[in-house]
Amino acid sequence: MSDLRITTLDSGLTVATERVPGTLSVATGVWVGVGSRDEDERVWGVSHFLEHLLFKGTDTRSAQQIARGVDRRGGDFNAFTSREYTAYYCRLPVRHADHGIELLGDVLTRPALRHDDVEAERTVILEELAMDDDAPDDVALRTFGSRVFSGHPLGRDPGGDRSHVQAITADDVRAFFEQHYRAGAMVVATAGPLEHDDMVRQIETAFASVATGAVPLERQAPGDPGHGCTVRDESEQVHIVMGGRGLARGDDRREALDVMNHVLGGGLSSRLFEEIREQRGLVYTVYSAVASFADAGVVQLYAGTQPEHAEEVEHLMRTELDRLATGGITDEELEVAVGYLTGSFEMGLEDTGARVARNATLLTTTGAVRPIDEQVARWAAVDHDAVGAAIAAVTADEPIVVTVGPVA
Repeated sequence: MSDLRITTLDSGLTVATERVPGTLSVATGVWVGVGSRDEDERVWGVSHFLEHLLFKGTDTRSAQQIARGVDRRGGDFNAFTSREYTAYYCRLPVRHADHGIELLGDVLTRPALRHDDVEAERTVILEELAMDDDAPDDVALRTFGSRVFSGHPLGRDPGGDRSHVQAITADDVRAFFEQHYRAGAMVVATAGPLEHDDMVRQIETAFASVATGAVPLERQAPGDPGHGCTVRDESEQVHIVMGGRGLARGDDRREALDVMNHVLGGGLSSRLFEEIREQRGLVYTVYSAVASFADAGVVQLYAGTQPEHAEEVEHLMRTELDRLATGGITDEELEVAVGYLTGSFEMGLEDTGARVARNATLLTTTGAVRPIDEQVARWAAVDHDAVGAAIAAVTADEPIVVTVGPVA
């Protein structure tokens, strides 16, 4: 049993607490409704740069004090940048919940953003980008995203690229923070055994200095997708990514698309896994995935294989897409997919951090939290007609194919 309550403070800050009796931890997260798609191209990567810098200290805490304060309480503290929001979260034992709230309030409202820290963290981010460039599967997925959303901010990797990260200044970071890190753009969410009113009082105190209001975001829907490409890389495998546009977050066919995705490549019983790995032994990793944004979405299939099998694997991926488009899915596949989606969703919510992530993400991106029972019911209601409509929507165009590896 859980109890979700939502309060909007006078500052405009949204507070969502979910009481989960019996848990021994409290997770606290702050979701800021701005991400890489909201950056001016000149400062591509500034959201991610700022996310890094908030761990470097405040007026009263050094980076070492932040890290030691969490470590000595047995907790974890981390963050990530996405295309439409930036998230910061801390999970601690219940007896230390107040520390997590106070810490997040400090770093989210009073970051130091010192010039020396900007220069030091720039090097760290460049190393992170270099690490990603050494992973050809990451290169394939990033390149695919840039082709699906050609010429649009959704096609840019949230981490930025080396030239833009090199050019971002401390003033750029400070200006981005002052413009976007405001109460009206933030959701503070907690999950654990503590009471809503107690959490609200602590959060109101910790975030007392947050700037009020929110700057409206000027988001433009993406235009037509681009074309596939081949990137030569001296890796052992050829990495193949195939797919195209999916469905926007608010599309009523999203649950049916989830079902389609599970049947295609979302689990161990999926068609891609069964045909390409289990039956033919041509890959170790093969899967499909979907992602949705405010006004667009993406469907992608991935496989990594040795060069001599690349042509066959790509053909099999295309074949499975065509088979979906022409024949739909079976009764058994529908039953298995719905069972997986509902069951894994429910089990995932046994973790306080997962509860925070769900509630904060939904409030940030949609303004409301769909009840758990309602979400389960939406998957359970998916039928063959709904799946057919979702398949038709995402397979109408010729798929975009990106390959990375030792290919001609």
